[in-house]
Amino acid sequence: MSKNEIPFRRPQSEILAARLNEPRRFIQVVAGPRQVGKTTLVRQVADDLDVPVRYVSADEPTLRGAEWIGQQWDIARMEARNEAGAVLALDEIQKIPAWSEAVKRFWDEDTQTKCPLKVVLLGSAPLLIARGLSESLAGRFEILPLPHWSFAEMRAAFGWTLEEYIFYGGYPGAAPLIHEPERWSRYIADSLIETTVSRDVLLLSRVDKPALLRRVFDLACRYSGQILSYNKMLGQLQDAGNTVTLAHYLELLAGAGMVCGLPKYAGDVARSRSSSPKLQVFNTALMTALCGYTLEQARADGEFWGRLTESAVGAHLANAAQSGECSLFYWRESNREVDFVVQAGRQLTAIEVKSSRSPQVHAGSAAFAKAFKPQRSLLVGGDGIAVDEFLAQPVSHWCREISI
Repeated sequence: MSKNEIPFRRPQSEILAARLNEPRRFIQVVAGPRQVGKTTLVRQVADDLDVPVRYVSADEPTLRGAEWIGQQWDIARMEARNEAGAVLALDEIQKIPAWSEAVKRFWDEDTQTKCPLKVVLLGSAPLLIARGLSESLAGRFEILPLPHWSFAEMRAAFGWTLEEYIFYGGYPGAAPLIHEPERWSRYIADSLIETTVSRDVLLLSRVDKPALLRRVFDLACRYSGQILSYNKMLGQLQDAGNTVTLAHYLELLAGAGMVCGLPKYAGDVARSRSSSPKLQVFNTALMTALCGYTLEQARADGEFWGRLTESAVGAHLANAAQSGECSLFYWRESNREVDFVVQAGRQLTAIEVKSSRSPQVHAGSAAFAKAFKPQRSLLVGGDGIAVDEFLAQPVSHWCREISI
């Protein structure tokens, strides 16, 4: 909530409103991690529509069946009998077994009978949503990605400073708790981390070693911003698993919008996939809620604050990549490294992050430029672009193609 008590609206709300005011054309899919405002956004848009809106959620401890979708769809169809039509919003749709086949059947029936019912699907497990869409609904949907909140959004909605954003991350629901550090940490750990792992990952995916998956998540949070080989991870985890299992678990956690492993940029897809990953959180709250520091203690630890700042920049880039705006990598050869490599179309951008002033010549950027000839090389922090300035702008602002 902003200071003048006007509810904050994310920019994606304008896109969804415009699509729902068009003639019925595609199913609208709002996908993103838990607690980023999907339900709030859809309700805000629904309040401004001049047609009936039926909002229902499948987010229950006991999984619902596909027949539940049919029941809700029939009710919405009755509300859509007038010329203006109606909207059906189904939240946490990925919780329902065989949901995509049911949605396809009802949507195709409405297309055939010219029923003016528009449909919005919401889901907090983007990877699982994508699987269902690709299996049954090809050509029938548009995705509206809803990533974690950016610095610009948290500053506009809550008046946060850069340091508050770097430490507390981008969870709007936790914002009122930051003046009670222990309560804030428990909320992140119990209501966000545990709920996401247990209900969005373990409940809906085959995980043979759930304890290992939890330790992989913890490791990725503790080592965010660092490059670790899978063999070194296995040594840290002291588990009899294998590298394929670790890579799969990282993929599941990335699909839930929690942590990911960035591949090394090699100019070759196969070589990039076989590289050691650079661990990266999608929201720095996942690091700090588990670290035991207060904001003041974290700020006083220069090494930790430097990693946290780099992870905040990485999270900004990773959320853009998760939304399909770009592809994100790192690069390292010997002791020369580039923190992040962003590929957007034909535009290649090398980004280094420094938490203090540094020399004008950066060996990593110079070596990368010689090898791959990026269109841009950016330094964030130190004597480069201010961190708050970088985080306040969308990634496309820094990585768009240069007009010649």
